[in-house]
Amino acid sequence: MTKITPFLLFVGRLDEAVDFYMSVFPNARVASRNPMTATFVIEGQEFMGLNVGPDVPFTEAVSFFIRCDTQAEVDAYWSKLTADGGAESRCGWLKDKFGVSWQVIPEALGRYLGGADRAAAGRVMQAMMKMKKIVIADLDRAAAG
Repeated sequence: MTKITPFLLFVGRLDEAVDFYMSVFPNARVASRNPMTATFVIEGQEFMGLNVGPDVPFTEAVSFFIRCDTQAEVDAYWSKLTADGGAESRCGWLKDKFGVSWQVIPEALGRYLGGADRAAAGRVMQAMMKMKKIVIADLDRAAAG
C-alpha cells in the first residue's frame, strides 16, 4: 500500500458511502469494514472512512480526479456520482451525495490543453469553461476551430 491514504469522514453514513462507491467504480473492493471504520480500494487507490459526528462538511479544496478515455466513461461516472442528491458544478467538477468533490475529466482535455497548437488550446479552454460535464465532441469542435 501507499504511504498516503485519503481519510474521509462520514456522519453516520459510512456503510452507505462505501456501498455507493463500490457501485460506481467497476474496479473497487472493500478491504475491511466495521461499524466505525472501513478501508476500501478504488482503481488501486486505498481510502479509509470513519463514522463521525458532528457533521464536518467536505469542501472543494480537496477533490478526486477521474481520468476517462471515452465519452461513455465520462457519462457513466457523471450520472452515477450526481445521482440521488449529487450536484453538478463547472468544468468537469461535481459533488456526490455525500458532498465529496470529484473531477470527471476526459484524456482529450489534457491532450488539447497541452498540445503544441496554442490557439486550439485556447479555444478548447474557452469551450470547457462553459461546460458542466465535459463533452469530448465539443472539445473536438473547439480544437478544429
